[in-house]
Amino acid sequence: MCTVVIDVADAGTARLLAVRDEDPRREWDALGTWWPDRYAGVIGIRDRRAGGAWLAANPAEGRLAVLLNRADVVDLPSDRAVSRGSLALESVVGRSPEGGALPMHGFNLLEVRPEIARVLSWDGAALRETAIEPGTHMIAHDDLDDAETPRIAAWLPEFRALGPTADSPDWAGAWTSLLAASARLSPEDDRAIIRDNRPHGYPTQSLLFCTAAVSADGVEVDYHALSTPAHWDH
Repeated sequence: MCTVVIDVADAGTARLLAVRDEDPRREWDALGTWWPDRYAGVIGIRDRRAGGAWLAANPAEGRLAVLLNRADVVDLPSDRAVSRGSLALESVVGRSPEGGALPMHGFNLLEVRPEIARVLSWDGAALRETAIEPGTHMIAHDDLDDAETPRIAAWLPEFRALGPTADSPDWAGAWTSLLAASARLSPEDDRAIIRDNRPHGYPTQSLLFCTAAVSADGVEVDYHALSTPAHWDH
């Protein structure tokens, strides 16, 4: 149940804040160049179990992708499900998912490319594309700017009230300060961005966040791990 806030200036220029929720027992590696043979020049946060990435960026190509889980509308047996970990990596080298049935559980794949910023959503039945228009938006486990998602309803107006990130020399500081303010909520509150999802039936907790800027000049990503899952300490 990860969360991403993104401000799109135009097709290939965006700034974002991404919060990762995962089972703390599932080990990961911090931002780095973990795939030199298959994905040369790509940086990302690696899942050690499956070897894929939650967030990946290709600075030379001006591409960035973040993977968020999404509920399935049909049942997919676990022995038939392929890991979603390759999606972000493939995206930033120019290969997005396409076509009919995908042998994997649901996802929202947020992509920022030179030609477009968009979300590709797979729910087990259909793959949909949602272009991200200029402005500030938010996505979690459902649709872009979904007003039925409590954290989006609570915090998207607050992020929009900060104004365009292009007008702020320290947009990342301002957004991180608002993230800190959101953490005054209990992590079990469904409005929380820094989350403990166990009361909601999932073993995941917020573990880290990244801020990133994508432009014609490349991609810059800053990585911040939380010292204690689901608790703000920055």
